[in-house]
Amino acid sequence: MAQTLKKTDVVIIGLGAGGGVAALPLAQAGLKVIGIEAGGWLNFTDFPPDQLVASRWPQIVKKTQQEVPTVRANASVQNGPPTGTHPMMNAVGGTSVHYWAQHWRLNPWDFQVVSRTTARYGASAIPAGSTVTDWPFGYDELESYYDKVEYEVGVSGKAGNLNGKLDPAGNIFEGPRKREFPMPPLRGTGFTDLLDKTARGLGWHPFRSPAAITSQTYEGRPGCEYHGICSGAGCPIGAKSSTTWTTIPKAQATGNFKVEARARVMEILVDSNGKATGVRYVKQRHEYIQPADAVLLASYNYENNRLLLLSKSTPFPNGLGNNSGQVGQHYFSHNTSGTVNVQFPFDLNLWYGLPAQGTSLDDWADDNFDHTGLGFIGGGLIHVYTSRSPQSTPTINAPSPNWGSNWKAYVNQYADRSPNLYLQKTTLPYEGNFIDLDPVYTDTLGVPVPRITGTWRQNEQMIGTFIQQKVAQLMTAAGANYVQIAAPVSTTNPMGSSTHAYGGTRMGTDPATSVVDQYAFSHECPNLGIIGGSVFVTSGCHNPTETIQALAWRTAEHLAQNWKTITA
Repeated sequence: MAQTLKKTDVVIIGLGAGGGVAALPLAQAGLKVIGIEAGGWLNFTDFPPDQLVASRWPQIVKKTQQEVPTVRANASVQNGPPTGTHPMMNAVGGTSVHYWAQHWRLNPWDFQVVSRTTARYGASAIPAGSTVTDWPFGYDELESYYDKVEYEVGVSGKAGNLNGKLDPAGNIFEGPRKREFPMPPLRGTGFTDLLDKTARGLGWHPFRSPAAITSQTYEGRPGCEYHGICSGAGCPIGAKSSTTWTTIPKAQATGNFKVEARARVMEILVDSNGKATGVRYVKQRHEYIQPADAVLLASYNYENNRLLLLSKSTPFPNGLGNNSGQVGQHYFSHNTSGTVNVQFPFDLNLWYGLPAQGTSLDDWADDNFDHTGLGFIGGGLIHVYTSRSPQSTPTINAPSPNWGSNWKAYVNQYADRSPNLYLQKTTLPYEGNFIDLDPVYTDTLGVPVPRITGTWRQNEQMIGTFIQQKVAQLMTAAGANYVQIAAPVSTTNPMGSSTHAYGGTRMGTDPATSVVDQYAFSHECPNLGIIGGSVFVTSGCHNPTETIQALAWRTAEHLAQNWKTITA
């Protein structure tokens, strides 16, 4: 029998990038908050500066590996068992512990894709079958929350649009910001300097990428040492601005926030009126009920959707907040825009560093260029970075197997001549792309795993081809003697799991087409808030973490300021 614990004001499910931020404004407002996290606490000693350990570390701590989603292209296809690995992890701090720490704001266009596209190109420019819509607010509404996050977490970068004044040293395509980043950008390298110079020669506008990594001492944490161990693992000195070392300790310092680690939430509980009353969770083979006046669901996209669908009750027979049938709908995810294999005839000094330490181009992102006659909307981010280690190996014309004297000779000659490219594009939601519960496959506790149904579409395929050509142009101009554009992403293959997964609990003003309102509270269960990429309406072509955190702060602030109304 489950043990019922003392009631708290707020329970947060998941303490990653989003939940770890939401805890701070709630605790500062004087509310009693309990954060329930499936993973455990990690320390700097868990991340030794060892390439072999670092490469294996994320797989060691992932509960999520037991709940990898199944995938299928469409509803008429029978999917197989889960394959591959889950891209996220469980820990206090979540994936903000080991992520690449690329920390971007969405651009103003991303919040108004439909209205701006229609105004510029006509309604027919919206791809057929897309369920894309505008966000219920614009960039200006979120700007102050972006600012809070950048200073509370600690983000390095250079403003390109400071109160409307453009600075070519930063991203001139970004939305206006009220103040400069709290720290200057991470340092460049000879290779990124070469790409900057080449891009400017083409008339483009390169800039140093924003990163949730300290470029100098910040709030007691040291600046980055650029050893690259954190590429897919944690930082041994705390320079990566994970919520583990930033907002979570600040929330604990108020005395109002408690962490319940290594505890797995199995169900969100409701009363007969459909009001959330708390959660049921398991820890060390014991079951507990944690009552609360408000619940914030802040796990990753797949778990957000899965937990809602699993939380069935008399008021919600098809899953919590799903009487409209919208939970799981409007799913989409980022994928890279296709590979461009590049090799230079000279060494580039690519050794070490980290993926966030790079140069980026937004010239071809979103609607920053004229799409007339191109046949698609949206665009792509081009990011080139320095992150070569002895364990990472280039693949261009590489011998097989990847060991032995031939392999060593190849690595010695070419490993420093093949740069890393990160091409990421706008992705839209479409009819027929959704998340539900797999009817056959379960995790180790017998709980159904999530199932992803969907494919990439022509709009995204055309963006990928377009961006690949721009990268090829840039690399050729920079002196590359081998440039090969790989085949574009197929529109028939199913979408796999992603580190940038969106939708399923979409935000909107119409309960018939969305799950949560403009503050991310359920239309049907008003004291249930949802945090994460699952509430996103569009993706843009930039990484989602900072927007997740800005939305989390806004949701938590709204709850604190409207406490009596929301919990009545």
